[in-house]
Amino acid sequence: MNREKLTQVLPAGGEALRKLGFSRERDPRVRRRLFSWRMFVLILLVLLVLSAGNVLLLEVLLKLEVFSVLASMGVGTYWIAMAVIAAIILHQVSCTKFDRPMRRLSRAMKAVAEGDFSVSVQPIHTGSKMDYMDIMFEDFNRMVQELGSIETMKNDFIANVSHEIKTPLAVIESYATALERGDLTPARREEYAQTIATASRSLSTLISNILKLNKLENQEIVPAAKEYDLTRQLSDCALALEAAWEKKNLEFDAQLEERVMITADESMMELVFNNLIANAIKFTEPGGRIVLRQIEHGDTVDVVVADTGCGMDEETMRHIFDKFYQGDTSHSGEGNGLGLALTRRVLEICGGHIAVRSRPGEGSEFTVTLKRSQNADSAHR
Repeated sequence: MNREKLTQVLPAGGEALRKLGFSRERDPRVRRRLFSWRMFVLILLVLLVLSAGNVLLLEVLLKLEVFSVLASMGVGTYWIAMAVIAAIILHQVSCTKFDRPMRRLSRAMKAVAEGDFSVSVQPIHTGSKMDYMDIMFEDFNRMVQELGSIETMKNDFIANVSHEIKTPLAVIESYATALERGDLTPARREEYAQTIATASRSLSTLISNILKLNKLENQEIVPAAKEYDLTRQLSDCALALEAAWEKKNLEFDAQLEERVMITADESMMELVFNNLIANAIKFTEPGGRIVLRQIEHGDTVDVVVADTGCGMDEETMRHIFDKFYQGDTSHSGEGNGLGLALTRRVLEICGGHIAVRSRPGEGSEFTVTLKRSQNADSAHR
């Protein structure tokens, strides 16, 4: 095989071996060396002692002038006895080093399979003496913690969904029962009908958002990216919510470029900006101010949605992108806590990024960073 073929085969073979688990890469957490000079010296001493014992035995047998057959049997018996002793010692070492730890791990894995996520396996060594068995135990403990967190999130999700669905259903049932009475005035009937319609829309929005979020998290929705004008989309989103911010007498300041082209899924990005602007309107008191700003930075563009609302503390900002989390419970009836979770997931899929800055009583500022279209420069010409 010539040099060219050899250089082509070896990297491919190395990659195949790495995929099968044969890798020379060492886990940086492992501190114990695989080769130990202490063990080498110990084995050498044991072999010297055994060899010396064999020589002494032969010397005794030769002095007694025993037949060679009996001498061979004596030597054989000696080595069989030594082999038995070595086997017992190795068995004890194997039980201590491998069998007992693996039994502990097996019991812990069985407990996890039965739904107990509180178990953990204590590593055998710590610090500079850690080996791959200890690393395996540490990784197992970390995996169990993650599984426990996922299980808790799942239970919280089910509880929150149940609560969010029960609330509009209770409203619909209550007002529908009231409508069955025949002594209601036309004005009261219209009021009850509007309440039922509002609760129905809230329930429909909740179910729609849950389905969207589930599809996004399971990657069942593939973004259909195309080039479009971001400025036009932001203007359309602001105008679509004009009635809402005018109803609260809010000042809406739009600081937009003439035209900025991006390549993304237009319908999914519309969901992002509608959620951010709607949130700004919801959490800003009447007479407040909302700013929609667009800033270009080379090959990226920032879309900023800022308000003068109630603001958030550090704890709230750590959880605002969690499903069903609502930091300001005074506005809980106006949403279901899924808007920002959807927003972040959409941006992750579309290659964008979202950041938030806020202080209690001073409003909030959400910044969405997107990549500009490759033909953005030509779009300006």
